[in-house]
Amino acid sequence: MDIKNIAGKVFPKEFCPKCEIKKLINKTRISQRAKGDYDNGAALTPPMGWSSWNLFASHINESLIKEIADAMDKSGLAECGYKYVNIDDCWESVNRDADGRLMCNPITFPSGIKSLAGYVNSLGLKLGIYSSNGTLTCQNYPASLGHEKTDAETFASWGIEYFKYDFCHNEKISTYAPMICELSIGIANKGDIVVKKASDAVLTGSARIINDATELHGAYIAGLCSHNGTAAFNISDIPADGKYILTLVARTGRRKKEFAVIRINGIDEYYLYSPSSNPWEEKRNDQLTVELKKGENTVEIFNPIGSAMDSAAFQYKNMGRLLKQASKKQAEITGEEEKPIVFSICEWGKNFPCKWGREAGNLWRTTPDIAANWASIVSIYEMNIPLWKYACPGAWNDPDMLEVGNGKLTYEENRAHFSLWCMLAAPLILGNDIRTFVKPDGTPDKDNKVYGILTNREMIAIDQDRLGMQCRRIKTNGVLDVLVKPLDKGEAAICFFNKGLTAKNVEFDIKDAANEGRVNLPSTGTYSIKDIWEKNEIIKTSRIYCTVQPHGVKVYRIKAD
Repeated sequence: MDIKNIAGKVFPKEFCPKCEIKKLINKTRISQRAKGDYDNGAALTPPMGWSSWNLFASHINESLIKEIADAMDKSGLAECGYKYVNIDDCWESVNRDADGRLMCNPITFPSGIKSLAGYVNSLGLKLGIYSSNGTLTCQNYPASLGHEKTDAETFASWGIEYFKYDFCHNEKISTYAPMICELSIGIANKGDIVVKKASDAVLTGSARIINDATELHGAYIAGLCSHNGTAAFNISDIPADGKYILTLVARTGRRKKEFAVIRINGIDEYYLYSPSSNPWEEKRNDQLTVELKKGENTVEIFNPIGSAMDSAAFQYKNMGRLLKQASKKQAEITGEEEKPIVFSICEWGKNFPCKWGREAGNLWRTTPDIAANWASIVSIYEMNIPLWKYACPGAWNDPDMLEVGNGKLTYEENRAHFSLWCMLAAPLILGNDIRTFVKPDGTPDKDNKVYGILTNREMIAIDQDRLGMQCRRIKTNGVLDVLVKPLDKGEAAICFFNKGLTAKNVEFDIKDAANEGRVNLPSTGTYSIKDIWEKNEIIKTSRIYCTVQPHGVKVYRIKAD
């Protein structure tokens, strides 16, 4: 079987998906997918909404967000599934309050974020907010590193239901662990009740006792760095359940920051961040308040950080855990139904979040920021294509927000951009001015071409399919790509994507796709074929013939006849 282009030239046989589809389509029949390991009950399909950053950047205020929420309601976007109105950077005050809590800018958000969330909720929508996993946000406002628990509880108390967590001004956790001389347990104002020396610990891995002949340090435990060893102490005779002061005496002299996880009874974890030491210091005392039970307890000390990826994963998992705790706590306080917070990890793909993101949150950015130009869109698409195996319900690869309707993208490019994100099972977070979708009389402007793209319910249904599978590219020659996305009930979406500057003709034999079974179609008979963009009628056939415009797509939904 050959493919002919408009000029009548014949392409080699390998350009046709027929010859390649058997190689890369998984044979397994899948009726349902496991949820992501984070499993907070949210984002079981890719989240849909709008974000302020792509178009408005720092120029945001309360009135604008309300106008956007109104437009999402009046335009019909909400009926199509767009629910989240997300405030990006620059909503913050430059200072935290006296209790260390984040505050909104009182000039631009005079009513406060909680009040704004109430307004958005009144329209049947949900409010999202932004911070960074660093000392400052990308625009140098207060961020959440070191304030994770406080900020998670603040957001939950405001009624936030979507949280984007950026990576600007991040500080990598040290791979060094304290060199432990002594551990003690005490009660405030009453002194120590248990003291343990280095020699009392049970050691694993590379952990070992170093005997220092000088009076300066004495014996100490080394070898706990980079997840290579652990030291465990058995603590007995704790008089009652409650809070105790744990003091760790450590040897200094390394001049490096240090980090340790203190795990109590194999369950509760506390984190110890120690500053770099000075050459004149002898020993350092670090203290934590920990929960112990009456009688016997175990205290295990280790540093799980062995790389930059470990550091990022640890920080994001920590915030994800605290967000779940905060939403549950808020529901207990109010007596209302819990509002789970969709956790959007915006780590830019630097430390392979696809490998650990499903344990940390609901979605993870896989690339640097998108831009409103064709080169950026294609580049990000290419980086996401190989990541199909990491996506599942509640856990999504995030190729960044949509630029549909922004910049100088053509109609074909806008339509291709939206289609590709739907095939990728990507979050559909709009970034354009959706106020233009509402006419002066308050009704949807259905003649707006960008509106027509973003409200194509057939295309949205492919993105939102409950099977939760990202497409695979089954063939490319660098110009023409063939994508297959399995859908629920044994159906499939097929997308032909033309990255080139001239139109391409395609012939596609569906029976050859059905033979291998990843898309659970019978290999005989005809199929119902629906052209998602061009036609509403369903054609019954076993072959697809189409022409794909430059920078364009053709998308079909297929099911057994």
